[in-house]
Amino acid sequence: MAKNDALRQQQRREMMLHQPVETTILKMAVPTIIAFIINSIYSLADTYFVSNLGTAATAAVNVNASLDQLIMMCGSMLAVGANSYIARLLGSGDEKKASRVLSTAFFLAAGLGTLLLIFGNLFMLPMVRLLGATPTCEQFSVDYATYVLLAAPFMATSFVMNQCLRSEGSATLSMIGMGFGGILNCFLDPLFIFTFDMGVAGASLATAISKLVSFAILIFPYITRKSLLRLSIRNFHFCKDIIYNVVSVGSSSMFRSGLAVVSGILLNDLAGNISDSVLAGVGGCTKVMMFPFGIVLGFGNGFQPVAGFNWGAKQYDRVRQSFRFASFAALVGAGVMAALLALFADPLMGLFTDADADMLKIGRICIILQGVTLPVHAWVAVVNMLCAGLGNAKGAFLLATARQGTCFLPILYPLAYLFREYGIASVQAAADVLSLALAIPIAVFMVRKIHKAQENRKLGESVQQ
Repeated sequence: MAKNDALRQQQRREMMLHQPVETTILKMAVPTIIAFIINSIYSLADTYFVSNLGTAATAAVNVNASLDQLIMMCGSMLAVGANSYIARLLGSGDEKKASRVLSTAFFLAAGLGTLLLIFGNLFMLPMVRLLGATPTCEQFSVDYATYVLLAAPFMATSFVMNQCLRSEGSATLSMIGMGFGGILNCFLDPLFIFTFDMGVAGASLATAISKLVSFAILIFPYITRKSLLRLSIRNFHFCKDIIYNVVSVGSSSMFRSGLAVVSGILLNDLAGNISDSVLAGVGGCTKVMMFPFGIVLGFGNGFQPVAGFNWGAKQYDRVRQSFRFASFAALVGAGVMAALLALFADPLMGLFTDADADMLKIGRICIILQGVTLPVHAWVAVVNMLCAGLGNAKGAFLLATARQGTCFLPILYPLAYLFREYGIASVQAAADVLSLALAIPIAVFMVRKIHKAQENRKLGESVQQ
C-alpha cells in the first residue's frame, strides 16, 4: 500500500510540475466541468418535470434554490479553503498535514449540515417564507424542502470531498461521484413525481436520494484507502494553523454562498410581488445558466489546484503560464457559449412552459443578457481562483462577494423600481460588468506578486551559488 501511495504521489507531482500547464489544467478541468454540468441536471431535471405541475410549482423550485445555497454554505467555506491549503501542502510534500486538513474540514461540514437539518425542520414554514415563497407556492416550497433538508449533512460533506479529491489530482473520481448522482436524479424524478404521484415532494425525494448516492461514491476511495489523503476522525485537528488557512481562503466562498442566498431571497421577493410568472421566468433562466456557469466554475476549479500546487513548489513561472492560459481559454470558451445562448434562448425557456408568455419573455431576456456578460464572469472567476489557489484571502473574498453582493445588491432595488420585471431580468448581467472594476486591479496585483516571488527565488539561488 505504501509503495502504491508513493507511486501515485510521484505521478501526481510529475503531472503538476512537469507536464505542459495547458495539458495539466485541461486534465484537471475536463472531469470537473463534466461533473458540474451533470450536477446542474439535478436542478434542471427538477424544474423540467415539476413545470408540468404548473407555474406555482415551478416558482417553488426556484425559491428552494436558495435552500441549496444555504446547504452549500455549510460545506463550501471548508471545501474551498481545504482545497487551497491541501494543494499547497502537497506541492511542498507534506501529505500527513494535508490529511489532517481534509479530516478537519469533513467533520466540521458534517456538523454544520446537521445543524441546518435540525433548525430547518423546526422552522420550516418561516424558512420558506423567508426564502421568498409566495402564498400560492408556499406549500410546494415546504414539500420540496422536506427531503432535501434530510440530506443536508451528506451534501455539505460531499462538497469537501469533491474539492479535496481535486486538490490531490483526482478530478476523475470527483466527476464520477457528482455525475452519477445527477444522472440518477433524471430517472428518479419522473418516477416519484408522476408514477408514485408525489408531486413536488417526489422531486425533493429524488434529489435527496441522488445526493446520498453521490456521497457514498465520493467517500468510497477514502474508506478503502484508494485516495492519497486519509480521512479519519483520528486526523481531526481543530488547531489554529489549519482553521486559519482553511477559513481565511474559504470564507470568500462562504460569503459568496451567503450573498447568493440573500440576493436570491430579495430577487424572489421582488419578482413574486409582480407575479408568479416573473418569479418562474427568472428561475428558469437560473436553471439554464447553471450549465455555462458550471463550465466556468469547473474550469476554474481545474485551474486552481494547478496554480496552488506550483506555488507551493515554488514553480512561479508555471503559475504565471497557467494564469495566462486559463484567462485565454475562459474568454474564448465563454464567448462561444454566449453566442449559443443568444441563438437558443427561446427553445431553452420552452423546456419549462409553452403557455405562459410572460414567463417565456422574462426568461429569454435574462438568458440573453447573462450570456452577453458571460466572458466577463468567466475571466473574473479565473482571477478569483488564482487568488484562492495562492492563498490571497483578501482578493478571493473581494471577487467572490462581488457578483451577488457588492456589485449586485446596490443596483437591485433601483433597477427593479425603475424598470420593474425588466430591471429584475437585467440586474445580474449589470453586476457582472461592474465586477470587472474589481478584478482588473486584483489581477495586476497577483501578476506582480508572482513576478516578485520569482525574482526573489532567482536572487536566493544566485546568493547560494
